[in-house]
Amino acid sequence: MRVLVTGGAGFIGSALVRHLALERGWAVLVVDKLTYAGDRRSLAACEGKPGFAFLRADIADADAMAAAFREFRPEAVMHLAAESHVDRSIAGAAPFVRTNVEGTFVLLEAARAHWNALDAAGRGRFRFLHVSTDEVFGSLGLEDRAFDEATPYDPRSPYSATKAASDHLARAWHHTHGLPVLVTNCSNNYGPFHFPEKLIPLVLLNALEGKPLPVYGDGGNVRDWLFVEDHARALVAVLERGRPGETYCVGGRSEMRNLEVVEAICDALDERRPGARPRRELIRFVHDRPGHDRRYAIDPSKAERELDWRARETFGSGLARTVEWYLDNDWWWRPLREQRYAGERLGLPGAREKEEER
Repeated sequence: MRVLVTGGAGFIGSALVRHLALERGWAVLVVDKLTYAGDRRSLAACEGKPGFAFLRADIADADAMAAAFREFRPEAVMHLAAESHVDRSIAGAAPFVRTNVEGTFVLLEAARAHWNALDAAGRGRFRFLHVSTDEVFGSLGLEDRAFDEATPYDPRSPYSATKAASDHLARAWHHTHGLPVLVTNCSNNYGPFHFPEKLIPLVLLNALEGKPLPVYGDGGNVRDWLFVEDHARALVAVLERGRPGETYCVGGRSEMRNLEVVEAICDALDERRPGARPRRELIRFVHDRPGHDRRYAIDPSKAERELDWRARETFGSGLARTVEWYLDNDWWWRPLREQRYAGERLGLPGAREKEEER
């Protein structure tokens, strides 16, 4: 299989590419702009492998995308490139609109032109997998049923609004043009190679360094956690066995309150690398994120039933693997903390932020 993967140097994308190149033996072209969250070091294990190639390019660059399709001639596209951090979208939404909306449009058009030029057999084999998020569905109450494929869209942040727009574009290209599109919506991912602005790596590294552990609001916001390698397997299952035009929700069946997640990280580090005092003492409640959704949860029954896929990791087993990886791989995360992102709060005006967290 020849697969073009966008965003393949990011967190989820690199896990997928490692799975495709190292475990499945597929030919993979990674297309990545290498923004602050993209890191080619995450693909070090793939470099030099037969069939692996890397193209540094912006998916919103129509000429570059046309050339990539023409030269690589993929049998499938797995589209993961996106601006994805809610706090950054609050601070400035323009990059989210360009990458998530305009970039998806450009990629769909390049894929459609490529698909139209294939012979009948090639058109029948080709697939375009658009990877999205559960945040497009809005916020659940604590007693509400989990999101599924029939949940209406109700995005609440600039990030989720742009992802919702990209989902609609992908489905429209299937229904209008016949492009064989599949869509997935996943819950919160965690695991190795996660950029340290997100909750689990941020708390883990702050706790390791004895720094305060910020928890938004009262810590009661609930997320459904999915180990990133389980997600990679799910995406391959959708690509191989999913039905074009269908959506598949992918989740880990591991709902946790944010405070519980932070406490679990503290306890795991205390067990593996004890400090002078319990790391739970580092927890600090800070002013909540604007428009913070209360709960996300995914019902993955359709994917489990139709694709014969299930998450292998519980939150406990996945967190243990994640903690061990960060303890053993400071070569990867330490330069990021020192050169790109040191753990500062994002998404609020600076003066207000300092005042409310004091």
